[in-house]
Amino acid sequence: MTETAAAKQIQGRTGPWEIVLGLEVHAQVASNAKLFSGAAVGFGAGPNAQVSLVDAAMPGMLPVINRHCVEQAIKTGLGLKAQINEWSRFDRKNYFYPDLPQGYQISQYKDPIVGEGEVSVERDDGSVFTVRIERLHLEQDAGKSLHDQDPNFTYVDLNRAGTALMEIVSRPDMRTSEEAAAYVKKLRTILIYLGSCDGDMEKGNLRADVNVSVCRPGAYEKYRETGDFSHLGTRCEIKNVNSFRFMQQAIEYEARRQIEILEEGGSIDQETRLFDAVKGETRSMRSKEEAHDYRYFPDPDLLPLQLDPAWIKRIEAELPELPDAKKARFQSQYGLSPYDAGVLISEQARADFYEAAAKGRDAKLVANWVTNELAAKLTAGGIAIENSPVFPGAIAELVQLIEEGVISSKIAKDVFERMWLGEGSPSEIVEKQGLKQVSDTGALEKIVDELIAANPDQAAAVKDKPQAIGWFVGQVMKATGGKANPGAVNQLLRAKLGL
Repeated sequence: MTETAAAKQIQGRTGPWEIVLGLEVHAQVASNAKLFSGAAVGFGAGPNAQVSLVDAAMPGMLPVINRHCVEQAIKTGLGLKAQINEWSRFDRKNYFYPDLPQGYQISQYKDPIVGEGEVSVERDDGSVFTVRIERLHLEQDAGKSLHDQDPNFTYVDLNRAGTALMEIVSRPDMRTSEEAAAYVKKLRTILIYLGSCDGDMEKGNLRADVNVSVCRPGAYEKYRETGDFSHLGTRCEIKNVNSFRFMQQAIEYEARRQIEILEEGGSIDQETRLFDAVKGETRSMRSKEEAHDYRYFPDPDLLPLQLDPAWIKRIEAELPELPDAKKARFQSQYGLSPYDAGVLISEQARADFYEAAAKGRDAKLVANWVTNELAAKLTAGGIAIENSPVFPGAIAELVQLIEEGVISSKIAKDVFERMWLGEGSPSEIVEKQGLKQVSDTGALEKIVDELIAANPDQAAAVKDKPQAIGWFVGQVMKATGGKANPGAVNQLLRAKLGL
């Protein structure tokens, strides 16, 4: 499937329509302090417990840039294969909000710290598409208004005020709700690998504003050829979506809403909307402001950022191995399929677990155990892999027992269940439970001879119907309590039955 053929058509009353999507992802910078103050950053503190005089916009307080946050933005830009701008500056974005004490947000407008980049994203069918990054800029977060504490008052918690955010703005390169979710998943993985954002969507540390518009087939291709946005429909922005499922639901609903309005002869108002997860629908929040509505101007309290090229080079040299590179290495070094490699690298902790378990072992077999049995247990228990009660060394030992023929793959599943329950190491469990595989040909030969002697008709029929040997294998396994070595059993039966 090509990139341009990925659009999903939605049938309306007057013909087909296509969705066009661009995202603005807000990622909270992994930092112990805020962007312009020394106040602590962290989830779960009491209301207004992490607020400095700068965050509260007390008279005479001046912002001071946090060098670590700048470094995290540079690192992220490099991870997105983006242009790092050696000169950038901060602007004041003016708007009133009760939880924005200054009356303006310090952000970046025309001169962001990071310019154009790109992200390669894989669809569910394995095909790949590219999302172009327009820019990444640093800005401070606002506080939080709480409307449910009292029927007559709104409470304001300024703990988040001044927290450093990276706003990552994409081009309108996604054509389906699935592609939008896949893009944010990939972006989240990259940020976690880089250590520049923890990606915790439940805490609001990663959230997306989704720009949705619809157009007739062929219009998007004209936009891509010319760069002229007039070929596309009017977009609406859905604010602060922090779940992949809600993102897809919001996109699907909003696209249908716009199509119905257009087919009735109406027009789309450019506006900001919110997604109501309970009702499964978007609702109007406010009309969409244009840049001039915010009256941007350079912040007079902050000097422009002038980055030392040598510092950028040092940061680049210290970048960790990123998801795409790790996936390619897993395929070449361990002989894994693109699918298995993709599953393993989708979480850094899972990739690290796998590599620790695969040392000196059958890498494909280890991958099967990590992505199947272990993953199923972790998911069922709601446990992160870094908290797994079964350690990488235990998986490696289990695979070694299978490789050496001590246990069969079937017995290994029973051993794994006991490992999960904390009954000991694989070797201890096998010894204690008497689960060693029977590979002694003498003992197996005796069982096979007795079985053939007791079933002469079936033994004779196997020569005409070789697949019937499965019945004999099953009987031997039954006689040995499932401990017979299947390979040895098959070899013996074929010899005895003249196959």
